Amino acid sequence: MLTRQRARRAWLLFGLVALALSFVVLYLVGQYGRASALSALEVQGRTDANLKVALLRAVLERPRALPFLLSRDRDVEEALSSSDPEMRNALSRKLEDLIAGTNASVLYVINTDGITISASNWRDATSFVGSDYAFRTYFSGAMRDGTAEHFALGTVSKRPGLYISHRVGSASAPLGVVVVKMEFDQLESDWRDTQRPAFVVDSNRVVLITSIPSWRFMTTEVLAPRNVTAIRESLQFGDAPLLPLPISVVEQLEPEAAIIRALLPGSGMESYLRIIVPVASTDWSLQYLLPIETPIAAAVREVRLISAFALLLVIAAAAIWLRRRQAATMLIIREQAAREQLEARVVERTRDLSLARDSLQEEITNHRATEARLQAVQQDLVQANRLAILGQVAAGVAHEINQPLATIRAYADNSKVFLERRQTKPVAENLGLIAALTERIGAITDDLKALARRGRTAPEPVDVREVIDGALLLLRSRFTGRLDILGIEPMPSGLKVLGNRVRLEQVFINLFQNALEAVEDIDDARVSVSTTVLAADVIITVADNGPGIAPDILEALFEPFNSSKEKGLGLGLVISKDIVTDYAGRIEVESGANGTRFMVHLKKASE
Repeated sequence: MLTRQRARRAWLLFGLVALALSFVVLYLVGQYGRASALSALEVQGRTDANLKVALLRAVLERPRALPFLLSRDRDVEEALSSSDPEMRNALSRKLEDLIAGTNASVLYVINTDGITISASNWRDATSFVGSDYAFRTYFSGAMRDGTAEHFALGTVSKRPGLYISHRVGSASAPLGVVVVKMEFDQLESDWRDTQRPAFVVDSNRVVLITSIPSWRFMTTEVLAPRNVTAIRESLQFGDAPLLPLPISVVEQLEPEAAIIRALLPGSGMESYLRIIVPVASTDWSLQYLLPIETPIAAAVREVRLISAFALLLVIAAAAIWLRRRQAATMLIIREQAAREQLEARVVERTRDLSLARDSLQEEITNHRATEARLQAVQQDLVQANRLAILGQVAAGVAHEINQPLATIRAYADNSKVFLERRQTKPVAENLGLIAALTERIGAITDDLKALARRGRTAPEPVDVREVIDGALLLLRSRFTGRLDILGIEPMPSGLKVLGNRVRLEQVFINLFQNALEAVEDIDDARVSVSTTVLAADVIITVADNGPGIAPDILEALFEPFNSSKEKGLGLGLVISKDIVTDYAGRIEVESGANGTRFMVHLKKASE
């Protein structure tokens, strides 16, 4: 009974904790979702705002060159210098033609008194010709500074636009001012199509260009009385009331981004993200509004659904754990009754384990004896391996010095013949060659000693032609009268590779000898030696037209004691491969029914 009461209290506490945890988690993830949505909207809004600013700057830059170019036009200067009506009408026609190819609204010329003498709209009822614009800032600024820009409401057309002006003549002798007026109807129409409020304000925070027409000439903040008076006196915005926009800042995110509440025409009060981007080359700034209520609600709803699902899994896992814990507790209680019986069985089991321990100790003793015998066998194997290596080294020595010894024997026999004929000069030459061959045998044995010491002869530049000639010298006595089938293709003069001359001669002696023996029973026997020079390597190819190498021999061609010859040791190619590998090279072999090709890759010596 007591256990059931404790279980009910545990489940009640679990429910309360799960409910509190759910409220806290859903609130925190809601804040996270709102912050993430605002961050994404700010990135999107800043990208859109920058694109709108780039478009606005492109619209502004196109007509700015017109006043500058016309201020240096001869017709403009003559019309300002003369009072001839026909000359001024001709200038008006010229301005009319120019305005047709631009995005500007009106192009006109004002004399030093502020009176318009020519205009592109001279045929219209709202023609600027004869109008006095001396009070305009763009006129006085251009007369004083040479150029000026001024956004204002037209006194004649009653249409807002940007006036860009440039003085004609020098500052000391001005003739007048050229003015171009830009209107932004198309730009505002494009902005309205995006369904996102956007507007441009000047340094006084007055709305100049806007996608919401009713917001034009309203302000983003309350203007100081002196600023209002100055604007009224200049007639810049006519009789516009200059009222503040229906916008209130809710949260300032950063200097150029804020969350606001705004009342748009045709809709109620809504929340927006306001992005402010300055317009380069002007004192304007663009304000872009992004609606945030729907995106934030969607983002919060999404993260809360995900979190609710995760919470459900966590709470379910915790409930399962609690249920299993209670079941385990009940199991412990039930098992306690059988503890005495278990203790009795433990005593019995302990006795069995003692017997097993004795058996295990005996088995360990047997294992140790086996290990001692294994170590003895291993020592015997090591000794046998040493003897095998010694035999392989002895066979290698016999194989490498066999060719020089055969050549020495041939030179000695020749020398006997020459002595019998009393020809001492050839005898002396043969003795010199024999001495050189003994040095070669010494070099081979030194190289084998170096192999035993795990050392190698340092590579040095070796002339390829000298290596091949040395190999042919040692083969001449072995293959007397048959070396004419060995054709050596011309090679570049002075071609050198990295290696050791004696060791490389060993390589090509083996390759030449194998090739010549392979074609012994062929009528049209051919052995060719060619050289290919690459950027960093030199490839020397020894090819024969013999019967090729048997596949079973080819698979283990570079393994010791693998030979197709009846009396061969199978060490020549093994030693050749080791020599080439020592000098960062390699040997490749291709064999078929039409012959065998050995390609020796060696590193080219730098010149």
